Amino acid sequence: MDRRNFCVRTLGAASALLLPHRGRAAAAVADLPAIGRTGRELVLKGRDVADLRAALRGDVLTAGDGGYDEARRIWNGIFDRRPALIARCADAADVARAIGFARSHDLLLAVRGGGHSFSGQSVCDGGLMLDLSRMRGVRVDPSARIARVEGGALLEELDRATQQFALATPAGRISHTGVAGLTLGGGFGRLTRRFGLACDNLVAADVVTADGSRVRAGASGDAELLWGLKGGGGNFGVVTQFEFQLHAVEPQMYGGAIAWPMRDARRLLAFHAELIEAAPGELFVDAVLTDLPDLGPAVLFSVCYSGPPARAEEVLKPLRQQGQPLMDALRPATYVALQSENDDGSAPGRGNYERSGFLTRITPQLLEAAVAAMEQPRPPGTRIILSGECGGAFSRVPSHATAFNNRDARSTVIVQAQWPDPRDEAAAEAHLAWAGACFDSLAPFTKGFYVNTLAADDTAQRIRATYGENYPRLVALKRRYDPANLFRRNANIPPG
Repeated sequence: MDRRNFCVRTLGAASALLLPHRGRAAAAVADLPAIGRTGRELVLKGRDVADLRAALRGDVLTAGDGGYDEARRIWNGIFDRRPALIARCADAADVARAIGFARSHDLLLAVRGGGHSFSGQSVCDGGLMLDLSRMRGVRVDPSARIARVEGGALLEELDRATQQFALATPAGRISHTGVAGLTLGGGFGRLTRRFGLACDNLVAADVVTADGSRVRAGASGDAELLWGLKGGGGNFGVVTQFEFQLHAVEPQMYGGAIAWPMRDARRLLAFHAELIEAAPGELFVDAVLTDLPDLGPAVLFSVCYSGPPARAEEVLKPLRQQGQPLMDALRPATYVALQSENDDGSAPGRGNYERSGFLTRITPQLLEAAVAAMEQPRPPGTRIILSGECGGAFSRVPSHATAFNNRDARSTVIVQAQWPDPRDEAAAEAHLAWAGACFDSLAPFTKGFYVNTLAADDTAQRIRATYGENYPRLVALKRRYDPANLFRRNANIPPG
């Protein structure tokens, strides 16, 4: 290991780990009931918690502390979990100490980057929530075209910083998504057809592993670990800093939304399949079966064209030839504006459930099943998306080149259900029932799924299948860096 990146490993109990920092006053803390790594009940000694609090530059919160309830909330409002401890880390050293505390006490550990986990994995009941939200720095080196991004940063912070230099890297579609979770699961975005996934543009990373070591992943460090971070999720450690390759992208683009009545869905979805197959890499078009306020059921195309502005009207002309739209909001817009245009529809605190599957072929039978599901009685806030992100640069990466395996995908089908009050049990039951039945009707057409849309009821077999031929290599990497499966709250790859 490179000496510059070496960190003394935690070999003793938590008290030994924290000895160098005991100069700070440690306020008395009562013993805390907690949940262990494998689900057993345990008790954390108040003195150990006080020592951790004194050791961190950041904060350690327990129930009743100011800010605890705010810190434990994540984007998906259906998860109302109460960690025994929340470690709001200020730097990589804090991350190492928090991981050491969890390991030495065999404590259940959840890692929160942006807190956007659909399945609620970034918070836990009774364990330690390692919160990176204070680590949100973004530094851009325009001459090298590199962005260095801390593990708690959000996409809006990455996009705004890079666009100051007319640079960008592919990164999602909702600006309040966390960079970390998005990248580690793959990272689709409006620029994926042009420049690949977010993980394809990851050139290095600083990682704190389960034994407390600080490891450099990349060509100048552990290249195999970098391979695993490119789609393998949070299985191998906590990334405290990402380094992304940037690309020249003019801030002024063209895009927005255009929609037609649902009665035209079958024809429009068939058109969409042909469009994305032949489209230039600069064109992103999602097809969404949804309900629009005041307009009713509709087929909405979400568009971003990042090529030369003078060519935008010509490239998008086939869209505007699909009949009289219900709405046409396509216009010149900045990349930052397009990246945030769907934020209100994905605001935090609502109930959310999502399932996805990759499509290697878009068949008439699939499209019929999707339209039929939307024509059935269904609760409000339900939709189906056929993504336009695959192809182009995404498909040119070999399946073995990254942990992300499904490079033969032509699209992704996504079933979403959202309801305003996550505490409304009747609404939750109705939305979950519809989404489950809808995805069951579409699943036979899919191969693998996007692990960033992991649902709480996704199975280990489904996770194994989506990694395909890359799975044994990921298991070997897991055994090397996390043999006890401390990092288990993710699309988990068990070490054995």
